[in-house]
Amino acid sequence: MSTKGRQMIGIIGCGAMGGAMIARLVERGHTARCHDTMPEARARGAASGAEPCDTLAQLGSACDRIILSLPRADIVRAVMAELTPHLRPGAIVLDTSTSEPETTKALAAAAKDYTFLDGPVSGGPSGARAGTMTMVLGGPEDAIAELRPILDDLTAKTVHVGPAGAGHAAKIANNLLCAANLVLVSEMARLAEAGGIPLDSLLEGVNAGSGRSGVSEVNFPKWVMSGAFDSGFTMGLMRKDVGLAVKLAGEAGLNLPATHAIAEIWEASRETLEDSADFNEIYKYRSQDHV
Repeated sequence: MSTKGRQMIGIIGCGAMGGAMIARLVERGHTARCHDTMPEARARGAASGAEPCDTLAQLGSACDRIILSLPRADIVRAVMAELTPHLRPGAIVLDTSTSEPETTKALAAAAKDYTFLDGPVSGGPSGARAGTMTMVLGGPEDAIAELRPILDDLTAKTVHVGPAGAGHAAKIANNLLCAANLVLVSEMARLAEAGGIPLDSLLEGVNAGSGRSGVSEVNFPKWVMSGAFDSGFTMGLMRKDVGLAVKLAGEAGLNLPATHAIAEIWEASRETLEDSADFNEIYKYRSQDHV
């Protein structure tokens, strides 16, 4: 591994995704430190081979490459406000959270002697652990090149979509499409059931045609039809991401009726599906349509 590959990596956020990335990076020979506000999360990071840091200052002063895996943009802003004074010159901060493009643009513009990139990921904790995630990146190409040894170990595919904020815009679009496809495939499953068509037969037909999607090819067989519902991504996180899509459309002055319709379904599902439920459980949602 190159010298760049051996630089100290800091991971902030040791939840399902952050913890899986820690385990993957350590397994691939990287040296890592980790921080989380929850002591039990730091302990999980330590169990995966990272050195736990009690404070952001301790992590920032020791690491050249820092990965954020956090749930919301406001938390990203708060972390960066505390972390920035302790960053080493030339450090690169990669935000893999599903955050807001405007927040990312502001944080990137405020970076002086370090670089702030957005690189949200798809693939869930299992993809993070296996190094098979897809990452959409926003920011300067030279900084992305500096991160290549890390990216190659964490992902199967990276796509540089544009300047700061572009990665988060692309991820919001991706998650909105996933949310819409989950609703639509769920409705088609009900339609198949009403017509006496086995769901596996329906999906075989759909996946051989133009209506196929990641939801019909992966989510339904792996998490819905199996009854597992253990993807590691929650209803609450998807509701947040769909809300970000609605907000982004509003900020752009766009009227996107299908986006609003999908958002209304995900919001209405709160009545029966808690934020902690697996996001694939939207399949179980039934509106009061008396059908």
